[in-house]
Amino acid sequence: MKNKYLEHAHINERTFRQILRCFCLDIEAKKVAEITHISRQSINKLFYCFRIRIKEICDEETICSDGEYELDESYFGACRVRGIRGRGAKEKTIVFGILKRGSNVSTFVVRDCKHSTLLPLIKQVISDNSTIYTDGFTTYRHLIGNGFSNHLTVIHNNNEFVRNGKIHTNGIENFWGLCKSRLTKFRGIDKQTFILHIKECEFRYNHRHENLFNLLLKNFRKKTLKLS
Repeated sequence: MKNKYLEHAHINERTFRQILRCFCLDIEAKKVAEITHISRQSINKLFYCFRIRIKEICDEETICSDGEYELDESYFGACRVRGIRGRGAKEKTIVFGILKRGSNVSTFVVRDCKHSTLLPLIKQVISDNSTIYTDGFTTYRHLIGNGFSNHLTVIHNNNEFVRNGKIHTNGIENFWGLCKSRLTKFRGIDKQTFILHIKECEFRYNHRHENLFNLLLKNFRKKTLKLS
């Protein structure tokens, strides 16, 4: 069946566009299967393809520039170990985030929050003449010594969250809240595909003022999707 958006498609373009529109509206796969009368397995495969492409788009949009940035890391996962909370919580997936004020956010799934892990990611996104805002986490103390001389902090452990009205990490923390609220509906995500879901959150945030359906449909028309 010919479909200019999807190679070797078994659904017509009208149905494909309907599925994509549901995806952009953030309707769950189970509900989309009911709406379209397409099997849940087929919907899941299409959603997976959408997310693979979205990750590619996010990677292409991550460029180095100057500006004002907020850095923070967040921990995702339902498993909670008694007595262990916050940074380093066991069985959690660590995501490092870089938010450019008034612009986009970039996310990275990382194995740890060591200076040697985060610094290359920071340099990938932020030019050294930028202003960086962080909390007082030890890792960020290395920024000034690595060329980021304009680094300002708030000390959350001292109940300091905003200083001089501008020194804060509220933007990136708001993004984490949006991510966790949205991902809760999945009731658990496999670690192998978690990166795709966090990148989808990144994409939705960065393009929140755009028509996601038109944006993705144009991309799929330019470069046809392939079912894995």
